[in-house]
Amino acid sequence: MELRQYGAILRRWLWFVALGTLLVGGVTYVISRNTTPVYQATATIFVDQASNVNESVYGTIIASERQAQTFAQLMLTRPVLDAVTARLGLSELKSDISVQPIQDTQLIRVDVEDTDKELATQIANTIPAIFVEQHTERQLQKFTGSRDSLDKEIRALSTNISQVQTKITELEAIQNRTSAQDADLSRFRDSLQQYRNSYANLVKSFEDLRLNEARATDTISIVEPAEVPKKPIRPRILLNTVLGLLVGMVLAIGGVLLIEYLDDTLKNPDDVVAALKLSTLGAIPRTRQDSADADADRQLVTFLNPKSPISEAYRILRTNIQFSSLDKPIRTLLVTSANPSEGKSTTASNLAAVMAQTGQKVVLIDTDLRRPVIHKVFNVPNNIGLTSALLTPPDPTTLAHLIQPTEIKNLSVLTSGPLPPNPSELLGSHR
Repeated sequence: MELRQYGAILRRWLWFVALGTLLVGGVTYVISRNTTPVYQATATIFVDQASNVNESVYGTIIASERQAQTFAQLMLTRPVLDAVTARLGLSELKSDISVQPIQDTQLIRVDVEDTDKELATQIANTIPAIFVEQHTERQLQKFTGSRDSLDKEIRALSTNISQVQTKITELEAIQNRTSAQDADLSRFRDSLQQYRNSYANLVKSFEDLRLNEARATDTISIVEPAEVPKKPIRPRILLNTVLGLLVGMVLAIGGVLLIEYLDDTLKNPDDVVAALKLSTLGAIPRTRQDSADADADRQLVTFLNPKSPISEAYRILRTNIQFSSLDKPIRTLLVTSANPSEGKSTTASNLAAVMAQTGQKVVLIDTDLRRPVIHKVFNVPNNIGLTSALLTPPDPTTLAHLIQPTEIKNLSVLTSGPLPPNPSELLGSHR
């Protein structure tokens, strides 16, 4: 099929395409309007990975990407979600939660969708907070043993220093000390100095431990907390309606093309040629008629309006018939169709008129014995006609008066005559 054929089909079925488009678009609009709105709250987290001096730059990048993916998955684990449910006092967490790292950054995005925008915001802010607490606790557990051991030693040394300092103070308060007391005072001072050196070393070790702990601990912070959304993310009524209109139009056009593909009726000369492998003699434009019993002004157009395009179409039909058999001129033509009111009488009347206008002697016989209209077209009586001839003995002298002249020169008509009760038997007889 050519593009012009598709265009003709769409023009003919434009009402169907418009109806299908509006129907699907309307249904989409109604469904979107009645759908419960869903809101989305978003929180953004910044992750500062612990530095490792022994790792290359490429290794650091790979580690950062893997760490972001790991943190994103950890936020969706059961311990985190259970803690969120407990903190918010919920019986069940029904929200749609999505955690994704933002590509090429150290940021992680937490999206929460829910029909309750306040709840969605609370969940989006609580998930990162719970995760930070749990992750920090896991990181601190690595140094808990060493930190507790150093803290214990520092407290013990502090106690010893206090005790020795007290004894030194007591001995120094004595005015007349004995040699033994002086020896004790000197020993306590030496011990105090050793305790203070040891205490300083332990404090330094404790600070080094805290520094290593800080270096080895990932820093996670919420850089953009979730805010209460003002508009729902779905349904998008306008977008859904536009998509519905497009889908409806596509479906309607597809339906039209399918109907045309399955339709094997003949609608134009090209269909006749394609189906029957026969050429068409002519194509007559459709004429509007108010009723089945239209008057002659509407049916005998070749006589009343000989310059009209319809009259020209009948003259083309006449010429094609004449050229279809040059060696043996055509003497008899039968005009028929499968169903009533398809233009048999109109075509036969106008074809007879244009043939008579060329000077040929033409007799138009009306063999429609159910609903004859030829006598109305030419305004002649129908009290005698074909049925009279069939019921009369075959005498040419008695049949001549049955043929009636018309206003058109060289054209006579044999009307149907009185309608019989059995037209099929009458037309099928030998007479």
